[in-house]
Amino acid sequence: MDTQLIAAGLPSLGWAVHGGLLLRRLATARRDPLTGLHTRAGWTIRAEHLLTKHPGALVILIDLDDFKAINDTHGHAAGDTVLTTTARRLSTWYGHHGIAARLGGDEFAAIVTSPDHTADLDALRQVLAQPVEHDGHTLPVSASVGSCHRTDLPAPSLTDALSAADAAMYAAKGHGRRNTHH
Repeated sequence: MDTQLIAAGLPSLGWAVHGGLLLRRLATARRDPLTGLHTRAGWTIRAEHLLTKHPGALVILIDLDDFKAINDTHGHAAGDTVLTTTARRLSTWYGHHGIAARLGGDEFAAIVTSPDHTADLDALRQVLAQPVEHDGHTLPVSASVGSCHRTDLPAPSLTDALSAADAAMYAAKGHGRRNTHH
């Protein structure tokens, strides 16, 4: 009788282990393996929650300028160093007052909830524009930053805020490097 109980319990144990592995994979998929930031899927849910909870929240989009040239000239390892450094600098800038994501390629997004940080985009721009050291080379880095305050929108949805921040980011690119518009 004991062997029957053990045999009956094995499928349940197998599914529990499989379910645990699946959950771990899903959690990993919500984080970018290179930068450790959230992926778009993992960030969107949290960002929507923060927008609802914080009326003064700021949505930020960042696109690294001339990133392809870094990869082409110095290799993908150099590009990876620039991406991880950018992620670290962004996370350090907002501290415990926001959440960031790597949306893909060289594009990042963040929701910032602290009024001190939302007013200081110039500091973010300056931090992101610092050169990055890689393998004995100093790599020039610049970023276009677009932002949108939730309160500037007729309907404060994340989609609308991202669209407005995207438009501001591309306006910054149009006016040359190292610009910030909101």
